[in-house]
Amino acid sequence: MRVRNCIGFWLLTACGVSGSVAGIAPDWLKLIRETPTVQVEWATRYEHGEGLPQDYGRAMQLYCAAARRGHALAQYQLGWIYANGRGVARDDVQAAAWFRLAAAKGDALAQRMLARLDDPAKIKPANCVEPVDPTPKPPLQQFASRSRPFSPERAKVEALVNRIAPSYGLQPALVLAVIEAESSFNDQARSPKDAQGLMQLIPATAERFGVQNPYDPVQNLQGGMAYLRWLLAYFQGDVRLTLAGYNAGEGAVVRHGGVPPYAETRAYVEKITRVYGQLAHPPVAAVTRPAVLNRPPFVSALASPVVTPSAPSSLLITTARKP
Repeated sequence: MRVRNCIGFWLLTACGVSGSVAGIAPDWLKLIRETPTVQVEWATRYEHGEGLPQDYGRAMQLYCAAARRGHALAQYQLGWIYANGRGVARDDVQAAAWFRLAAAKGDALAQRMLARLDDPAKIKPANCVEPVDPTPKPPLQQFASRSRPFSPERAKVEALVNRIAPSYGLQPALVLAVIEAESSFNDQARSPKDAQGLMQLIPATAERFGVQNPYDPVQNLQGGMAYLRWLLAYFQGDVRLTLAGYNAGEGAVVRHGGVPPYAETRAYVEKITRVYGQLAHPPVAAVTRPAVLNRPPFVSALASPVVTPSAPSSLLITTARKP
């Protein structure tokens, strides 16, 4: 177990997150922008005080950031923390809410814990507080004021987006930011990779969403918005993962457990999120099942049973996971 933790720690520092050496904490801003897998690893270190001062507050925030992006282990850990009152007031209802999310992804241990806690009369949504990125972001309305039409053609595209986007449950500001990055509002744009039209649909994506003529502005917008809505449903409203999927494909996001380490994709995500100014999009129609992001081998082991002293002896929720 200790060897596995050391290997995981070395990998994280090698990947660019400032390591915890001699009590020096990692770069918090980097952590809150990291992949769910990395966030869970460091959340565990904060929770147990491994190589840095124990800090339940930061542990909970990092678990929350990963859990809201669909990371089953983070969801399980939040359930376990609430069930055992570790650093927070014990709350069986919140514990069940988080176990329920992890169990829905097929997590067997979460399913067992949920069976012991779940009370249909006391179901509440899972709640947590994510870390806040202090980087100044433009307000949602800034795109519209900054992007005043430079031509009648652009004005027509913006009018189409404002009319069509609500029917897909999308905020026009996000769609406009994507179009700006993809084609600069050129409905005849074509990339070297054969991405076409306003939202740069490759032929496979156009076919997938029923677009017969990708150079027709309305068809292209409908196809691109259908794909954005699908990605937002798949990644549960996470804008960064959605944009990464739009640029590199949802499969790449799942394989890497977050935004893939491609320079183009990371620059693309950063550019659009700064313009859009939001990291989470309001809920869209559930057109697909949520994604299950991959997690590395060193976060799959089980630690020794832990029993909170203040918990009654009848409490059966005693298993804590540690990377």
